[in-house]
This record gives sequence, structure tokens and C-alpha cells, in this order.
Amino acid sequence: MEMVIMRDHITISEVGPRDGLQNCKGVMPTDLKKRWITALYEAGIREIEVGSFVPPKLFPQLADTAEMVAHAKTLSGLRVLALVPNLRGAQGAIAAGVDAMGFPLSVSETHSRKNLRQTHDQAVENVRQIAGLIAEQPEHSRPSFEGALSTAFGCSIEGVIKEKAVLRLAERLVEAGVDELGLSDTVGYANPVQVKRLIRRTRDVAGADRVKSVHLHNTYGQGLANAFAAWEEGIETFDSSLGGLGGCPASPGASGNIVTEDMVQMFHAMGVETGVDMDKLIATRAFLEEGLPGEAIYGFTPNAGLPKHMVA
Repeated sequence: MEMVIMRDHITISEVGPRDGLQNCKGVMPTDLKKRWITALYEAGIREIEVGSFVPPKLFPQLADTAEMVAHAKTLSGLRVLALVPNLRGAQGAIAAGVDAMGFPLSVSETHSRKNLRQTHDQAVENVRQIAGLIAEQPEHSRPSFEGALSTAFGCSIEGVIKEKAVLRLAERLVEAGVDELGLSDTVGYANPVQVKRLIRRTRDVAGADRVKSVHLHNTYGQGLANAFAAWEEGIETFDSSLGGLGGCPASPGASGNIVTEDMVQMFHAMGVETGVDMDKLIATRAFLEEGLPGEAIYGFTPNAGLPKHMVA
């Protein structure tokens, strides 16, 4: 086994504008959402999942995704991501000019049918078609393509997810043409030992250079512990959501993502650089309070304030 290098600089990928908003009852106004994305950028966030190319009737919160991509692309150095559930979504993402797109393939086939209305075979075929579409684009404008293995650590519908099922789908996604793989704890069932083991096993079948990111939820309060375990395995990109917004509409009992503010605070306390200014980051919560009145917003760090030794 190759020696794992724990990184001294990691990327925080803010997923609030997509995963966070999709689970909210209210719809944040487009102009306010643009200003929120700009504020996140000014706080030092350099990767943002700005939306998903899904039917507006199903997710009115994400109906303006193409406009969000156009706005985000004006911010120099920002990596702009979007989620796509099928070939049509990928066509929209490419037309909008995303830097990267992710396809969420649930290891739980029951969840896949409920979330994407696709069997595993149908989902893999969609991935194959999307990879073909990307290959047809001019080389300088091809977005990177990630296969996100959702419910990889457990499912609130099926329960236990066998690791061999995760590995089999990881192999199929690589064969179908994804550039990278991400491991997603969609319902927050993971524990640190499991996280470390599954990262290692997935890298064994897919290649260490392909498994670079994790998407962890905090349903049972283990999100940061799991992020730390992933960091120990050399993971370089960590998804999180401002204020802990998020969840999965197709997963009963699934609550929000790891709070971005708490994730950044943990890594800074460990001496790991994120490029994020904590004061500016915390200030962006004002956009959630304005645009999503009544929505629960979480975070230990914003409530407690930075430790004295971390205040400039």
C-alpha cells in the first residue's frame, strides 16, 4: 500500500447553493443567491456547487442554475460545479459552461430508483452517454466529470450497504468514463473506521488518483470525525454547506451537511490551510437569514466565536 500523505492544504467545496437549497421549503431569490455566491468567493471559497440541472417543477429552488453558473463564471479562479442526473442535464451544464459536473449514483438501488428514477444499469448508461458527450467537446472546454457514489456508507431505506457493492459500482463508473470518484455519506450513517476502510478499498479498485473527495452528512453528529478520518487518508476535497443546510429529499431522516464554518475552523485549528477567511465566511450567513426566513441554520463556531488564540 502506498504511503498516505496528510495534506497541509485542502479544498472546501461549498454545496449550499445546491444540496443546501434543494432541501429548503423556501426559494432564495436569484439576485440574493448571486450575492451569496460572490460573498462566499470573497471569503476565500474557490469551489462552489452552484446548482443542479433538474426539472424546475421538481426543484424550483434550482430553476435558475444556468444563471448561477453564468454569474459564478465571472469570478476569477472559482471552480464552478453543478449536479446532473442524466444526459439532458449534462447538455444543459455544458451549454452553461460549468468547470465540473457530478453524477449521483446511489449504491442503494432502491434509493437510485426513488432519487433518479433509474436502475443501476440505466444510471451507468447515462454516465457512459455523458462521458461521450464530454469527449465530443473541444479539449480546452471539457468539464471534469465525477461519479458520486451516494449512500455508500448506508441507506435509510435499505439499511446496510455492502462494501463490495460500492466497489463494483466504482469499477463500473470508471469503465463508463468518469474522471474522478467521490464517496458520499448521504444519510450520515458513516463512522471514522468505515470511512478510512472504504476510501482505501475504493482506491484499490479505481486508483488512488481518482478518489479525491468526500461528501459527508452530520445526521448523527459524526461528520467532523469522519472528515478528519478522510483527511488522514489523504482526501483533498471536502464538501460542506454553510449553516449546515441540506439533506436528501429521497432519504427519510437524512439531515444536513457538515457546517462549512465548523469544518474550516477544525482544519485551521489543526494547521491545515483552506484559504478561507473565517470572519468573512461567518458574515455570509446573513444571506441565509435574509433569503430563507424560518429555515434552521446550524453551527457551533458562529455561535461560540473563534477561540482567542485564533483571532487575529
